[in-house]
Amino acid sequence: MVLNIAMDGPVGAGKSSIADAVAKRLGILHLDTGAMYRAIGLTALEKGVPVQDEQAVTALCQALSMTVGHAADGQHTLVDGRDVTGFIRTPEVSMAASTVAKYAGVRAAMVALQRRLAQETPMLVDGRDIGTRVLMNAPVKIFLTASAEERARRRYQEMRNKGMDANFDDVLRDLRARDEQDTHRAVDPLRAAEDAVTVDSTSLTFDEVVEAILRIVADKTGGAWA
Repeated sequence: MVLNIAMDGPVGAGKSSIADAVAKRLGILHLDTGAMYRAIGLTALEKGVPVQDEQAVTALCQALSMTVGHAADGQHTLVDGRDVTGFIRTPEVSMAASTVAKYAGVRAAMVALQRRLAQETPMLVDGRDIGTRVLMNAPVKIFLTASAEERARRRYQEMRNKGMDANFDDVLRDLRARDEQDTHRAVDPLRAAEDAVTVDSTSLTFDEVVEAILRIVADKTGGAWA
């Protein structure tokens, strides 16, 4: 049985780390689609392309070559042969990613690539529109969320652990702005698919979330993937 798992949720919900752990337990690949939009946002910033200029960003996206590879340390996202994985997790790139992800031309290019990758092998794909657009027929759909305050706390702690200068109130404000942008964009806004199972991780530990999702996968696949 070829397994595709669609996982959606807001920024800071822990999708990437949870998806990594679940995919490893199941022995399948994890595709972090957010990293792909971040890579486009980073490229626009580095090349001086205004992220508010939809036409310019779309042209940039269509001109670049993006590839995704997987290694022992996880996913690597390459733009024109350059591995940008280590440069896409800053607040500036995060906001740029949310902006460029609104554009129909950018999303069309990324969705096509994401679908092609998911067709090749069993895979857990996480993002904002996986269950509602990219993999609408996925047998397992998860909507992973948590309160805004808890997501901001996690993001703040992550930034501090990396030695980054961070203020909790600023992190919370930026997160709420990102939520507003993601849920109200005209093209593929963030929402839970009708057949998705919602997992609220606000009061759960990391391991509890992983186990909850594994139980959902086992249930949805009739125990074929357990």
